[in-house]
Amino acid sequence: MAVTAYIGIGANLGDARANVQDAITRLARLPGASLIDVSANYRTAPIASSGDDYINAVARITTTLPAEELLLALHAIEAAHGRERPYRNAPRTLDLDLLLYGDEQIASASLTVPHPRITERAFVLVPLLALAPAIVVPGLGAAQDYLAGVTDQAISQL
Repeated sequence: MAVTAYIGIGANLGDARANVQDAITRLARLPGASLIDVSANYRTAPIASSGDDYINAVARITTTLPAEELLLALHAIEAAHGRERPYRNAPRTLDLDLLLYGDEQIASASLTVPHPRITERAFVLVPLLALAPAIVVPGLGAAQDYLAGVTDQAISQL
């Protein structure tokens, strides 16, 4: 059975816009998944980090892949872009986060869904709500209810 999943996309190294676009192209070609919709791109300042501004977007897919396999596929796309993880919140060529996987709540050694900071980041909430204004975050409630808490984070649609 297919599950609707939401993927956070971000980049701030190299040609960030091209990297985000290539990630979307790769998501559209991902075996076991279908790209349904993608938000506009947004520019945001790094949070708890340094470097250039990020280009962010959120994609909605349907997938028959189990969540852990989807995560591995996302990591493979990141690796194709030379993603390195030298330290937490390091600047990156590409970052793909599994934000939501249906209405599941997952807490494993390698995956936490909903994404643990989904309600704390404008670069996730704004594009997510653009795609799905009434979306509910499993275990937390309406995503819209968290928007007021991120108004101090600068974000602009490109």
